[in-house]
Amino acid sequence: MYTPQVNDHYENPRNVGTIADADGTAAVGSPASGEMVKLTLKITNDVVVAAKFRAFGCPTAIASASMLTELVTGTHISEAEKITADQLSEMLGGLPEDKQRYAKTTEKVLKTAIADFLSKKEAQSS
Repeated sequence: MYTPQVNDHYENPRNVGTIADADGTAAVGSPASGEMVKLTLKITNDVVVAAKFRAFGCPTAIASASMLTELVTGTHISEAEKITADQLSEMLGGLPEDKQRYAKTTEKVLKTAIADFLSKKEAQSS
């Protein structure tokens, strides 16, 4: 049912956890809805140096978040903001239409965490 890439990231998720002193954080969804992804980012000189996630949902939700953390680590935030659900789906071997929402949730949590970082950065410089 799942691609080898989804199975790998589900069975061996990368970067699970929370960064205590995160520069950007976000949570999208809720456990009550059956899916939730929380993302924490450590950012130095506008480069994501670490990313960790917590996810609640099906294997595709966990795999999407795990893949995202690998993809975004080492990336400048201007490039990280361009990551799309379609890219995540492709890297996971192509998600079926009924599972695309998990990649979209993961894209949204990334963009929300970056926005959180940028708003904090702006507040510090004011």
